[in-house]
Amino acid sequence: WGTTVCTARISTKDDDAERQGVRINTIRKSVDLCTIPSEEFYESSITLCQKLFPNIEFRPRNGLLAISLSNVNPQNHLGIALGNMSRMEKGEQWYQLFHITPNIGRFLEALDQERLEIAKALKVTPVKTIYEHFSNSFHVSMDKSISEMNQEIYASGRDVYGPNTADSRYVTEDVPYGLALTVVLGQLVDRPAMLHQAGILILSSMYGRDFLKENDLLNALALDQYNLEELKMAAYTGHLQRQEANRQHNVQATSTSSPLQQHHSMQKQESPRTASTAN
Repeated sequence: WGTTVCTARISTKDDDAERQGVRINTIRKSVDLCTIPSEEFYESSITLCQKLFPNIEFRPRNGLLAISLSNVNPQNHLGIALGNMSRMEKGEQWYQLFHITPNIGRFLEALDQERLEIAKALKVTPVKTIYEHFSNSFHVSMDKSISEMNQEIYASGRDVYGPNTADSRYVTEDVPYGLALTVVLGQLVDRPAMLHQAGILILSSMYGRDFLKENDLLNALALDQYNLEELKMAAYTGHLQRQEANRQHNVQATSTSSPLQQHHSMQKQESPRTASTAN
């Protein structure tokens, strides 16, 4: 799945911290889906999903690359975290969607455009747009800006509280394992995700951590050993392997650094300037 079937938060009952429940804010109209291997399990998987959740439309997508690029949470959480970091650090109680102001909304729209350009270059479209995400998740029309859509959601009473700690998955999970993947895929198809990349660098600076280094999965995959067709095939089969015809290509590729390593190298080159600015 590209996301969950609902949005929910743990809530307390009658101001009693020991009596916790789960508040389901909204049930999504649709969820993106793919199966691995794509052909072998598709029919049985979608039948099971429809049986479990009969009121939700499950939309088949073009392999794992499409599912990964249909996940708008990393980019959305980047904008929300950057715009509300002081609220998170100070443990404030604040409504998340209400604070998607016009400026933050435009930032999210620009991030979304980067992601969609990468999906188009990879030829794994259609993938979900940010407008479809908020419409399918919160049942609002798409004829408005992202900020306006979120103000409507807030007014309908379906908003959720934002993180009240800096130690939030919005940063510690979504930056290394969400944003980093988008940046790498963009580099593979010559569609640089400059805003995503900048977000990683800014949040790494804020937290005093190297979020790129924390993603051990991308480096372990050694993507420089494979071409795009092999990666796309792996997205359908679940097996990442080189084709015999590409052996010479891959021998040449081993002498170059992977996209993630290139990104990390650029970060190290820029870090002295960042440090001097901070001082």
